[in-house]
Amino acid sequence: MVARSVLLRPLRAARLVAQPVRLLHAQNSQQKAAPQPKSWLTHKVESSPGAMKAFLRFTNFLGYGSPKQLAGRRAFALYDQVCAVTPDADKDFWQNACRLPPTFQSWFTVTNLHIWLLTVRLRSLPSPLGKIYTQALIDHFFIDVEDRIRAVLQPPSSPSAPYTFHTSFYVNPNAPSNTKDDKKRGRAPDRLVTRQMKIFKEQWAGMGLALDLGLVKGDEELAGAVWRNLLGARGAQGIAFPTTPTSPSSPSPIRRHLNLSGGEIVNPAKVDYAAESTTDDGSGVYDFPPSQADLYLEYPGLMLDIVGYVRREAQRLERVSDAEVMEGSVAKVMFGRVRD
Repeated sequence: MVARSVLLRPLRAARLVAQPVRLLHAQNSQQKAAPQPKSWLTHKVESSPGAMKAFLRFTNFLGYGSPKQLAGRRAFALYDQVCAVTPDADKDFWQNACRLPPTFQSWFTVTNLHIWLLTVRLRSLPSPLGKIYTQALIDHFFIDVEDRIRAVLQPPSSPSAPYTFHTSFYVNPNAPSNTKDDKKRGRAPDRLVTRQMKIFKEQWAGMGLALDLGLVKGDEELAGAVWRNLLGARGAQGIAFPTTPTSPSSPSPIRRHLNLSGGEIVNPAKVDYAAESTTDDGSGVYDFPPSQADLYLEYPGLMLDIVGYVRREAQRLERVSDAEVMEGSVAKVMFGRVRD
């Protein structure tokens, strides 16, 4: 329980900051559907400079004009409209060219790449804004991840509004097959949610560190980080060809080799690497069978495409001014496609 509270404490704090964001997002959705008439207070504030000044002073007193509140609202728009939409926007490349399965793990990995790309730009904002905006973006990311994890582990009996939006990038294996099933479903067990959050937190930190190192050291290091994190480290145990003699009793390597023990935090000295090489990590990414060994020939081109995409987008974001990043149109920040 101590580990769970330590892990989820920043997420709970982020929810307090995110509440005005969710309300603002809901209000924007309602306004798009049917414009609401202005209230008496709105007319009063707009018609009187004195009332406007007093109203702004009151909202600033409540903290709505503080840098953290502004960062929280802006970071939600950046996450919701720039980062979280990238898997669906380039679904053909990630699922067909890279052959990532339609799982939540794949969605998390692709989204995490773009979270990292945007944080690279946010970290260059003037101090302390860079740290505030970066933390706000990551908070929204993990709040959304937790919301989606709960929906995957235990889908609600009736459709409920997600933290951001529904996506077709991954398939929920636990979704009820009968839409008319009115059986009440409880919440996902907190123990399982906490365990999954630890796994994804570790993956987020490891992937960010590997990409940071690649961004500094060069394209070879960056290509290695792409292969391990985005392409599933396929072929790490060697490539099996149709003519390769194998023993019927020897199991085939089926898992990625980056996240030992399924991403759990363990003592590396106690890991049985022989057993790990044949243990499914639940990611859905497997080595290609001998009949598909020729697919490995596509990997140099895929790594070149993704490395070029990372360099191109990092340079493009560098040219976007601080003012446009913090308060301009999100279209200035939105990512392109890998193979543009």
